[in-house]
Formats: sequence, structure tokens, C-alpha cells
Amino acid sequence: MPNPCGGIMESGTRRVVSTRLIDHDGVTREGDFLLHADGSYSQSNGDEDVLETINGSDLLITRSLQNWHTHLPMTLNRSMGEGLGLMEWLETSIFPSERNLTPELAAIGTRASVAEMIAGGTTFACDMYHFPGSIAPVVADSGMRGIICGPTTDWPPPEDGSSDSGKALSELESLIRSGPLGSGRVEIGIATHAVYTCTEEVLRKASEMSSDLGARLSIHTSETRSEVAECHSRTGMYPIEYLDSIDYFTEGTICAHCGWVTKKEMRILAGHGAHAVHCPVSNQKLACGGTMSYPAMIEAGVDVRLGTDGAASNNGLDMRAEAKAASLVQRHDHWEASILDPVETWQLATKDSVDWVTWDLNNIRMRPRGRQSRRILSNLIYSGTSCMDVFVDGFGIRRGGITKTVDESAASMDLEDAAQEYYSGL
Repeated sequence: MPNPCGGIMESGTRRVVSTRLIDHDGVTREGDFLLHADGSYSQSNGDEDVLETINGSDLLITRSLQNWHTHLPMTLNRSMGEGLGLMEWLETSIFPSERNLTPELAAIGTRASVAEMIAGGTTFACDMYHFPGSIAPVVADSGMRGIICGPTTDWPPPEDGSSDSGKALSELESLIRSGPLGSGRVEIGIATHAVYTCTEEVLRKASEMSSDLGARLSIHTSETRSEVAECHSRTGMYPIEYLDSIDYFTEGTICAHCGWVTKKEMRILAGHGAHAVHCPVSNQKLACGGTMSYPAMIEAGVDVRLGTDGAASNNGLDMRAEAKAASLVQRHDHWEASILDPVETWQLATKDSVDWVTWDLNNIRMRPRGRQSRRILSNLIYSGTSCMDVFVDGFGIRRGGITKTVDESAASMDLEDAAQEYYSGL
């Protein structure tokens, strides 16, 4: 894998000694471990042939975080429209600025986002935004994994009200057919914004493409009460019922937000093997008035994931902080302090990860560690610390607190300069 600082990074097995490791089961293990390139681990005997040996006495090893709902170029919009509700925020702040979006600006915003995510221990993003052909290569070059979902209609839409040119649809199909990027780490999917912005024809066409090409579908679903009420008034059905009625769902469809969902709709999601993505910080910031009911979703058998939404509606892409918010809002909303305990919260935030992250244990926020280090996972979720190393497919894309695949300083300055162009004329 290329290193922007020069040279090629190697993939291989690493030995971490005198450390602590937490896998998906949430159990804290202590000792010497081998982290293999395929994502597995094993106890070290001390005599194995390894790429390097790492002193892990001040490190905690965990699976990496997984961000299941992003709009990566929207770091360009960070902190825009503060204090506005969702629809006013979209219509007066976000949509007008997005008319200035170009493929080049999308790449710059994405590069800043992946730098931010890697620095926070995240190795996967499921994205939904314009210009996936600009986004996907940046994600692949960073060493991250991703599902980059692009729209089937033109952006910006024709101002004269003329019909869609079909260019975006053709380009998206070509991207999907060209196959994954980054040695298979980054695939292209299909984005349909929401039932209130997409016609039935657009939704059906996206679903057909998903089935024909084997590409993932993603959509914002039941994010606000007004969205749900409008859909019911127009169709006699709630959003997920409506999508089901037009045969929208394909296997593994990604449904972001799901804050206003009936139990019948939850059963529909479960029946289709859909992923419901909890975005608690974004929902609270935009005063949506409701967040996903995690206990009810789990009871219905829905596969729940966690996501930040974009850096505009969240102000950040910190999945560790998102995990904390998810745990707290579910306990608060349901008057039950046992919901999403530290182990289940971390399992939600890292579900399906095959990558490794190390965290700084020698940070005041991670103390006291407790007997047998049993407090460290709670400390990590509720207090936080610095991400030191990130390993994807055996490559160290972040080492000793420095990201090797993205020049953070350059990405930061490029973002600052791009923002001036992006906001011009507003």
C-alpha cells in the first residue's frame, strides 16, 4: 500500500507484547498476542516470524469502529446552519451550498473525512453522496473499507424543471460494473435519498439496479415525524410499509435513522435482512424529536448498526463518541439503565469488523483501569482516549498516533481552501 510520506507499507503479522485485547465477545485478555493480516489473532509464544514486535504495555487492542451512515464530502458543510431544524437546515443551508459541489470538492471533503475517521479508530464507512467516482478512490487510497453509494439522478437537478439527463445513472452503473476498489475493500452501492425526495419510479429503478448488479441499496428512512406523516397522508402507508409495497428492498438494504418506525415496519426490515442505522447525535442535534428504539428493533430481529451521519449534521465523525451517545439516549428514552451496557455498546459500534485498533491506555481518561483491567472498556466508551495504531488487512495505516496513508496537515489546509470556493455566492 502506498504511503504519502514515501515508501510502501508492508502487510503481515505483528506481535504485541504485555498488552490487553478485547475482541467481539467483550472479554479483556492480557498477555502477548499475534495480530494476523487476515484479521484473526492468537497467543504468541515469543518465537514466531513476525513483521515487527510492539510494546503494548500502555495499549489497549480492540476491533475497529464501523460507521454505517456518512456523507463524507460534507466536512465542507461542518457547522453550517447551526440551530436549524432538519428541513429548514436542508432547504436554506445544505441544498443551496451543494449546488456548488464539484467532483474535485467532493474528493477534498472526503480526504478530510477519512483522515478524521482513521484518527478516531474507524476503518469502514457506508457513504451516501454525490460523485461516488470521486469519493471511492479517496477511501480506497486511505486504506479504509467502504460501501460508497451514489445517486441515480443528476445533481444539481435541472433548475428549469426539465427531465433528468440519465448521466448520473449511467455513470453509477459503470462504476458498479467496474468492480470494487482497493483490493476489494471498497465497493460501490446505490443511494436513494428518501421517500420524500425520490419518486416511485426512481425508487423502483434503484431497486432493479441493486438486484441486477448485486449492489447495496441505501436510504434515509423515517427520520422525522413530519416525513412519516407526509408519507402516510400521500400513500396511506408509513415509509417502510410504502417501500415494501413497491418491492424496494433487496438483501442488506441500509436504512439510516429509523427514528419513527412501527413494530410492523420493524418486522418488515427484519424480513428483508435490512440494516437499521442508529444515528443518535444527528437526530438530537437536528431536534428530530425521536430516535430509534433499539430494544424494540432487537426484539423484532432487526440488524442494528451505528452511524454518525455527515459531519454537517453531527459536527464530527467520532464513532467512539457516537457509541456513548447511543448508550445514553437509549437508557434515557426507555428509563432503563441496563440497556446497551459497555460490552453490547462496543459490539454495536464494531460489528463485523475484521480490523484492529490500539488505544492509549496511558491517558488520564483511561484510569483507573480496575482489577483485571475490567474498567477499561467503560472508560474507552464514556471517557475516551487517543487512537494510536490502525491495522487493515495487516497494513498499519496509522502508527504511533500518525496516519500514514493521508497527510492530515495537507488535507486540513485543502479543506480550508476548498470551503472558500464552496461557499462562494451564498
